[in-house]
Amino acid sequence: MTDTTSSVSQAFVPAPQRYDSISYRRTGNSGLMLPALSLGFWHNFGPDAPLERQRAIVCRAFDLGITHLDLANNYGPPAGSAEENLARIIGSDLRAYRDELVISTKAGYYMWPGPYGDWGSRKYMLSSLDQSLARLGLEYVDIFYSHRPDPATPLEETMGALDTAVRQGKALYAGISNYGPEETRQAIGILRKLGTPLLIHQARYSMLNRWVEDGLLEVLGEERVGCIGFSPLAQGQLTDRYLNGIPQGSRVTHSQFLTEGTVAENLPRIRALNEIAARRGQTLAQLALAWVLRDERVTSAVIGASSVEQLEANVKALDGAPLEPEELAEIEGCLA
Repeated sequence: MTDTTSSVSQAFVPAPQRYDSISYRRTGNSGLMLPALSLGFWHNFGPDAPLERQRAIVCRAFDLGITHLDLANNYGPPAGSAEENLARIIGSDLRAYRDELVISTKAGYYMWPGPYGDWGSRKYMLSSLDQSLARLGLEYVDIFYSHRPDPATPLEETMGALDTAVRQGKALYAGISNYGPEETRQAIGILRKLGTPLLIHQARYSMLNRWVEDGLLEVLGEERVGCIGFSPLAQGQLTDRYLNGIPQGSRVTHSQFLTEGTVAENLPRIRALNEIAARRGQTLAQLALAWVLRDERVTSAVIGASSVEQLEANVKALDGAPLEPEELAEIEGCLA
């Protein structure tokens, strides 16, 4: 699919040069390489988005060398619909290329009523994985994550469920998401003793949310575990969307993660960062992605896309010159 203006309604044939378009990074101490940018299904892949548009985005991502597709059981909305839609796209276009794809899913948030449909019990984790595989139409996923720590379930139980998933062949690797530094170190130790090393930690990370720098990246670096950053554009704040205020119908008006007050508070920083990006010949989004990827401990950054054009623009972040020390210092000044 080298012609970006063409539809993918006909049989999809991937670009022969797809592995020349993007860089790949080793995931911690493993043999797995991930693309510097991964395609996330948190938004834009539910029933409210036309399937043909979703298909065009996924196929174009593969053409650009984005081999990692990141999902969770509750992505959509409604929950489960992102996995179902990817199954349709795999069936129509990507089945022959399954071994070229890294497909991940997660369990940890509410999925069904009763005491077994949420959090991190062995019962929930393994049941959820079976449901995800059924929705995806796959025999296994490449990475299965504990989506969040469960304060009421022993960590040994949740990590034991990840170990079982790998030993059953339903996942190739184990991951965690949203765990703090000490919880992460404990999870690494438990999984190491079980014989299923922790592959990767998925954490929210952007210029406007740097909590991973308060110990987590240090733990991952010391333990040689990969890190993949989600929301690197801070829910759209690090794009041109809010430079002139909050547009009508914007995600901020119906988001549980972003408020108008947050955007207003960050706006001076956002505009200053945009000036730096402009001097570099980049968009603000491209600068934000390059900044997250500046740290060698970060394996990949998860990007969303509501169109092929948005996807292509974000991938161009990898074409920019490395951030110089002076530029990094200027960015720090903007964020102070």
